[in-house]
Amino acid sequence: MLRSDDDPHDVLTEWWYYTGHLWTDDGARFGFEFVIFQTIRGPNPIGYLSHFAITDEASGRFAYDVRAAQRAHIPSSLEMNVDGWTLAGRAGDDRLAASMQDYGLELALKSDKPPALHAGGLISFGPAGDSYYFSRTRMAATGRLRRGDSWTDVTGEAWHDHQWGNFIVPAVGGWDWISLQLDGDRELMLTLLRAPDGSSAGAFGSFVDAKGRTVDVPGEAISLMPLGSWTSPRTGATYPSGWLATVAESPGLPATSLTILPVLLDQELAFERIPYWEGAVDVTGAVGGFDVQGRGYVELTGYRP
Repeated sequence: MLRSDDDPHDVLTEWWYYTGHLWTDDGARFGFEFVIFQTIRGPNPIGYLSHFAITDEASGRFAYDVRAAQRAHIPSSLEMNVDGWTLAGRAGDDRLAASMQDYGLELALKSDKPPALHAGGLISFGPAGDSYYFSRTRMAATGRLRRGDSWTDVTGEAWHDHQWGNFIVPAVGGWDWISLQLDGDRELMLTLLRAPDGSSAGAFGSFVDAKGRTVDVPGEAISLMPLGSWTSPRTGATYPSGWLATVAESPGLPATSLTILPVLLDQELAFERIPYWEGAVDVTGAVGGFDVQGRGYVELTGYRP
């Protein structure tokens, strides 16, 4: 992996995705999502779209917003500004800031683990195209969060995904993506892909051990069983809600059985064009025969009726 892999690329689709869990000094927990999408389509201006969401566990509230911008040229480094929302950094030392009604966030993020290259760093969406893909699976987060007009210091942990390639998202169909940070400084990512007709289009994953070593999780070793469902009152989409995730044991990969439950049922970003559910989750279960707990994020796309 090159240092420049953090920076923008001249490809059809690219995104920088951050999710995580933050705590105030008095123990209040918040989930957050911050993403910037870059799209390049021929001679048109380069398009940027940014989503920002907060899961406020104590108040039972999920809030989100969106901003957009255009540029004439690709930035030479990761120095992004999408209508006032900003992202900057490189090599696992990043800064982001975003604000919406009732909530704001300013964070510094630092990774002590090497990046996890999923499937060696290149995954296939089949006819939709291919994507380079790496994650920084555990980033220490420090900064401040605004509730209403009041700012408070926060600390926590984040997960960063960076994908780029000549692929088109609507052609993928949909996916269920799960990122988990578990006891023992271990992380697990699972992705199940669906074709536009809803049929299975494959699965892949990665397990990262305490020393930062990444082990590929074969698609055939992954089982994801929904435990319930939730129907959006805004879009009519019915999403799975709660999961039993299992990974079969294989060389370098411990047998894993995890129960994943959403912090709030409604964590849907109900955008008109592409609505999706992306939310904070809690995890309990066993890895290698030992009990574990953890936290994570789940993203569900392609469920619009």
